[in-house]
Parts: sequence; structure tokens; C-alpha cells
Amino acid sequence: MSRQPRASGYFRTGYEQDLALIGTRLERRSLGVFVIALLAFPLIASPFQLDLACQVFLACVGSLSLMLLTGYAGQISLGHAGLIAAGAFTVGILFRETNAPFWITLPAAALVGALLGVIFGLPSLRLRGLYLAVSTLALHFVVIYLGGEYESRRGFSTGIVVDPPRLGSVSISDGRAWYFILLAAAAATLLVCLNLLRARTGRAWRAICAHETVAEALGIGIAGYKLLAFVISSAVTAVAGALFAYYRGFVSVEAFSLFLTIQYLAMVIIGGMGSLLGALLGATFVTIFPYIIEIGLLALPGAQRYASLLFAVNYAAFGLVMILFLIFEPLGLVGIWRRIQSYFLLWPFRHRPASGSRR
Repeated sequence: MSRQPRASGYFRTGYEQDLALIGTRLERRSLGVFVIALLAFPLIASPFQLDLACQVFLACVGSLSLMLLTGYAGQISLGHAGLIAAGAFTVGILFRETNAPFWITLPAAALVGALLGVIFGLPSLRLRGLYLAVSTLALHFVVIYLGGEYESRRGFSTGIVVDPPRLGSVSISDGRAWYFILLAAAAATLLVCLNLLRARTGRAWRAICAHETVAEALGIGIAGYKLLAFVISSAVTAVAGALFAYYRGFVSVEAFSLFLTIQYLAMVIIGGMGSLLGALLGATFVTIFPYIIEIGLLALPGAQRYASLLFAVNYAAFGLVMILFLIFEPLGLVGIWRRIQSYFLLWPFRHRPASGSRR
């Protein structure tokens, strides 16, 4: 009797398998190891490392929301820092004026972000490209102006102090507690984004991003889905700003400069446009990169001479990295990761073009 050859590799035989978040044993095991590493990290990390990890988680929430809007829906926004500021000032104002607890201020921040998403998403129905970018840039200046006016009129000229959130009689101020809270926030944001992209909403956004005219011919409501992208992205971004206010315990307009918007745009570009994994990788890289530059400068002989140049060197290195990625690696960090993954999946075999074909 002849034996049937066994199938090699992973094959999907139904839509349920294709839509599964975790499809293979290797993915399940890798995810399990990664989760264990994340949970064990606070046990061995220093306070500085915990703070850096918390910054990464906050950046992940903001970069995922921007990736939905720009990477998947194809809508350009330069008002990301303004939305983060809106969420942070919502927490600061409600706390100072009414002493509202976090279970009120966080939904309020999301509501404010959604409202701003509606207001500044309406121009996307008529404007595109650079004109849309400039219209969203107005959001940043409007929010910063209003926040600055509130600070000056209420006598908070140096910023608004926000007390740590409380659960009953317990005040959340420990670095390890914040690590797990922000890790949960980043994981929840990722799950929401994954499920949105697997639903009809995500497919509509991809179609609009690919070709708006064709998407409209297929019966997709362009106006509704564009506005929905702005509303969801703005609401999530405002929640990131609210978490930032509680984590730092301080809100000031100086923390939300236009450079913050550029940083978030760099996260989706460096990470890889149109990829949630790219948003996570980009957020991690952009957050850690200034500290790497600082360590490198301080390691040079005569480090004291370079201390005054640290800020300028950070700016220059950041711009250089963005240019290098745009020129030499337009797919971003996720493109590098996929090539490494493909190498190990295909090793020891190499892909060779068919005879007579061109590379």
C-alpha cells in the first residue's frame, strides 16, 4: 500500500481559522513566553526601568490609535498631541474643580476626545492630503490655547497637580502598580484595534485607504467610516492623555508641544505603516531612542562637554533616523522583523528565482 504524503506547514481550512488571533502552536508558545516575561519584569527591574516601560506602554496606546487613523483609514492627522492634551486637561480640570474620581474622569476624557474627533473629522469629508493635515493641525493650537488660558486664569501658572487615583482607601502611586495598569491599558487597546480591523469597519477603512473611489463604488459609506475613524482614534488618544496625567501627576501645556505629534508620526513611520505590530515596535523604539543617545554621549571621553549638546543631538539623531528609514526601509521595523522571520522559516533553503526570470 502506498502511503499518502503528510502535509507540511500550517494550513487554514476555514474562515474561523483565518480570523483567529492566535493560529499556530508556535504563536501560542511565543505569546506565553512573552506574557511571562512581561509579568516577571517588574520583579527584577529598577525604578528607572519601570518608568521607561510605563512610558513605552503609554506610547503604545497613542501610537495604536494613530495607526488606526493614518495607517489603516488613510487619514492624515497632525493634531495628536492636542488630543493627548485634551484628555490630560480633562482629568486635571475635573479633578481640580469637582474632585472627580478616575472612573468619571477617564470616560469623560474619552467623550471629549470623541467630540473633538467629530469636530475636526468633518473637514476630512471635503479635504485631503496637505489641506487635511493643516486643518487637523489647528486642533493642536486650539486645545493648547484653551489649556493655557485655564492654567493662567485659575492660577495654575506652573501646571495642574493631579493626585494619584484611589481604589477605596488605597492610593495608586507605586511604580509596579502603574506598570501593570498601563500594561493592561496597552493590551486592551491592542485587542480593541485587532477586533475593529477584523470587523466590517476595518475592511472598510482598508478599502478607503487603498482607493476611495473604488470603495465608494462598492457601496462603502465613505463619509461615515472616515468620521468613525476620527472619533475612535481621538477617543483612544484622549484616554492615553488621561492616563498620562494620572501617571505623571502633573498637567502643563509645555508637555504637549508640536514635537510630540512628530514623535507619534515617527512611531507609525519607523514602526511600519499599516501594521499594529509596527505601531508597537515604533512606540518602543521612539521612546527608548533618546536614552540610547544619552548613554552613547555620556560614554564618550570628556562627556561633560557634551551635556549641553544633548538636547540638540537628540533632535538631530531623531531626524536622521526618520530620513534613513524613509529612504532605506520604508516598511519600517515590521518589515525588518518579517524578513528575519521568513529567513528562519525558510532556513536552510533560500528563495531562488525560476530559471529565465529576472530578480
